[in-house]
Amino acid sequence: MKRILFVLCLLFSFTSNAQSIEGTELGLEGTFGASNLGGSFGIGVKYGWKFGEYFIAGPSVRYQRTWFQAGLNTASPTSGGFNIFGGGGFIHARFFNALFVGVESEILRTPLNGNFSFSSESNWSPNFFIGGGYSMEFNETWRLNLGILYDVIDSDNSPLQFQYTTRNSQGVLLPIIYRINFFFPIGGE
Repeated sequence: MKRILFVLCLLFSFTSNAQSIEGTELGLEGTFGASNLGGSFGIGVKYGWKFGEYFIAGPSVRYQRTWFQAGLNTASPTSGGFNIFGGGGFIHARFFNALFVGVESEILRTPLNGNFSFSSESNWSPNFFIGGGYSMEFNETWRLNLGILYDVIDSDNSPLQFQYTTRNSQGVLLPIIYRINFFFPIGGE
C-alpha cells in the first residue's frame, strides 16, 4: 500500500504546462450597415483565455439592432425594428502571427421565423461556425483578426442571414460571414 501511495504521489507531483493560462484578451467586433430602406448596427464581445502560445478560448456575447422601412413607394409605408442578442463561445488557434483557424458557437434570440419572415414571439437560433483567416499582433498591444466563417447549422431563422452575401452557381445564398475582430491583452500570467 505504501508503494502505491508513493507512486501516486510521485506521479501527481509533476507540474504540467499544457493547460496553463498565459493571459487574457478582450475581443471587440462591430457591425454597421444602412440604406434608404433601413440598416443595422451591432457589437460582439469576446473574453479569451490564452492557453500556451497558439490557443485562445472563451465566452462571447452579441447585440444587434435592425431597423427597416418598407413600402416607400406606397401611400402607407411601414417601419419597424428588432433586437437580436445572445451568447456563445469560441476557440481559435493562431499560427505564425499571420493565420488563425477556429470554431465559434452562438445562440441568438431573434424575432425571425425563417425565410426573413417575422414571428409574433421571439425564437432562439443556434449558429456554429468553422473558419479561419488572417491574424496579426501589433506591438503586443492589440491583434487584428480578419475571418471568413461558414455556418454549419444554417438555421432558417438565423438573424445572421442578412450578412450572407456569397452565392453559389445556382444563386443560392451560402451561410458565409466575414468578421473583423480586434483583440486587446488585458491580463498577464
